[in-house]
Amino acid sequence: MSTHNRYRRPTHSVRRRHAVSEANGSSVVAFILVACFGILFVGCGGTEQPPESADQFTFTEEDVARFREMMMTETGSSSVPHLVVDGQDQIDPDQPIILDLSNVDTYSAIRGEGMNGSKDSYRVTNTFLNIRSAPSVTSDNLGRLDKGDEMEIIEFHNAAWAKARLLNGREGFVAIRYIAKVTSEEKLSIEKEKFADQYFVNFGFLNVRKDPDADSEKIGELPGQTIVKPLSVDEVWARIPFDGKDGYVAVQYLKPFLPNFLVRQEKYSLPVLQYDMSREGMSDSLVKHVAKLKEEGVDLMTFRDFSDVLISQQERDVRVGPNTVILSVSGITGENVKEVSDILRASSATATFFIQTNQIGLDGITEKMLQTLLANGNDIQSSGHTGDDLRSLTNSQIELELRQSRQLLEEKIGSTITAVLYPLGGVNSRVEEIAASAGYLFGVGVRPEREVMRDELLMMPSFTILPSMTGQDIITIALGTSEEEPQEE
Repeated sequence: MSTHNRYRRPTHSVRRRHAVSEANGSSVVAFILVACFGILFVGCGGTEQPPESADQFTFTEEDVARFREMMMTETGSSSVPHLVVDGQDQIDPDQPIILDLSNVDTYSAIRGEGMNGSKDSYRVTNTFLNIRSAPSVTSDNLGRLDKGDEMEIIEFHNAAWAKARLLNGREGFVAIRYIAKVTSEEKLSIEKEKFADQYFVNFGFLNVRKDPDADSEKIGELPGQTIVKPLSVDEVWARIPFDGKDGYVAVQYLKPFLPNFLVRQEKYSLPVLQYDMSREGMSDSLVKHVAKLKEEGVDLMTFRDFSDVLISQQERDVRVGPNTVILSVSGITGENVKEVSDILRASSATATFFIQTNQIGLDGITEKMLQTLLANGNDIQSSGHTGDDLRSLTNSQIELELRQSRQLLEEKIGSTITAVLYPLGGVNSRVEEIAASAGYLFGVGVRPEREVMRDELLMMPSFTILPSMTGQDIITIALGTSEEEPQEE
């Protein structure tokens, strides 16, 4: 169904439409719609008329053609405004969409998008971290970073302090004990190699002598925490460069220097099984497939669970277990939501319910139904508002779709929406960028692959499950093997 023909059932007393277009034409379109509807509601006479049925206020093809002609006259553009249907239990179109976007930077960091790929990017691991004007706790405080914030390390002043460049370009000193370099298992050995043969003075100070002898002449001393890279090391003495010549220090007062590392999983073997419950016969398939997955020991995860793992990985090495899949359902309506919920409950399973928010209302998916899904341990996420392919919309229309659906769901369920299932699989780099700015951590398309990289979380692959698929088909997708493949002894 095209966008301009969407309307609510006549159980609602008043029908309102909100027109959204590009910035240059939005006010013109709003005026046109208000004027047209004013004529329809008021009529030609001066007598007040009773409210009309909502069914009488639908757009015909002639209406759209007339609006297009008006738009061409006023703005020089032939684009049709994106009309968003609204009702008494939906978002008020006259009110701005207000979203908590405080997690946008955090989600960007989780996807590995911070610091523009700086090779010396570090993250704060403490609750907060002060930025100092000099490498001392008594120096001026230039500001404060919170846990997860990023910075670029310019140099290690010593084993306790590092000079950092912040995202806003400012520079200052930070305590090394409260930061960590984020890396992967594959790159960890390479990162550690950068600090090979570096030591620091693990004492208040360390005498530097002319020769490797405790009775040799003292030619200077190193302050505690000083980082040195010896020219040679034996069991007792280390030869180091000092004031343009060589000197010797006792090895017992040296300790290998290595900053903290936060090792994160970069690749996930985590198939997303997507069940479109609007397909005939899908309910029976869901029952059989869940039973087969449990029989084979496959762990079922929701997007909420995956989000928890990713957030934890910002602080410690936590892994998604092997043989894990994300079970998700879409095509949910007021007519089938209870049946799907009952199937999962009877199977002792939970799933992510991707809800298209124009299905929410007194005559569709009610708030009570949503709360019941949550009470049963399920996860609720967004599938957009109208179901339109986002790739066919303008930037402002995509933003409205994603932000409106997120706001509506968050108001109904009282928790943060982190994932969107792109309607009709419609995603490209433009849609991905707008989804990120709208505060989504995940975006799910229809590319059928078992593995996803961290930087692909807004273009995650998924397997569209068909009613004709057998239990073994699902196991093959979930585990990447089939019964016919030979198993190791």
